[in-house]
Amino acid sequence: MFYWVCKYILIGPFLRLFFRPVLEGVEHIPTSGPVILASNHLSFSDSFFFPLMCPRRIVFLAKAEYFTGKGLKGLFSRLFFSAAGCVPIDRTSGSAAEAALVTGARVLGEGQPLGIYPEGTRSPDGKLYRGKTGVARLALQTGVPVVPVAMLNTHHVQPIGRLVPKVMRVRMRVGKPLDFSRYAGMAGNRFVERSVTDQIMYDLMQLSGQQYSDVYAASVKNGSGAARPAQEPVAA
Repeated sequence: MFYWVCKYILIGPFLRLFFRPVLEGVEHIPTSGPVILASNHLSFSDSFFFPLMCPRRIVFLAKAEYFTGKGLKGLFSRLFFSAAGCVPIDRTSGSAAEAALVTGARVLGEGQPLGIYPEGTRSPDGKLYRGKTGVARLALQTGVPVVPVAMLNTHHVQPIGRLVPKVMRVRMRVGKPLDFSRYAGMAGNRFVERSVTDQIMYDLMQLSGQQYSDVYAASVKNGSGAARPAQEPVAA
């Protein structure tokens, strides 16, 4: 209930008024049933603008710690991530990646749209980075379609480090659903999962117009990997 209150009463009307968001290709989002909405990640505000314009409630995954904090800060964190449509990932057993896969499969099994950022973190410089294969594992395990979603200019609206967004029109673009049923039963095959992930990233590159760098964004952020020359991911 709090999600819808924020979307239509507390937050949504102000975002629509000041940022005049535009979503192209909304007809490609299935009106019912499970779907993976795979998006590039340019800005902190991505998790607000796309859910605002999407006709269905999108479920994103977040660390359970965001929902268990104490005091005023903990309350604000719970309200914020609840408003963004996030569900907590229980990381007390196993790795965070495995917990995310289990929670994501549960969300899809309930027939809900699941929002995923295959890059794993925000782009540090506006480029599109190598996708992690968790999105492919989920698609192959569950058999649901993957819809690519491109955020087009949110890194100008709210770049990394900027607290207050710059008021300007926000643009997003949705691509046609990707069907990977030809790989049914091949979840866990790392070559297949990489091929599927690269196909998703290729479509995101085509939709967004971003340059592609074949390293992980997290490696560039922490300095453990230098960005390679921009290139196209190999389409499956």
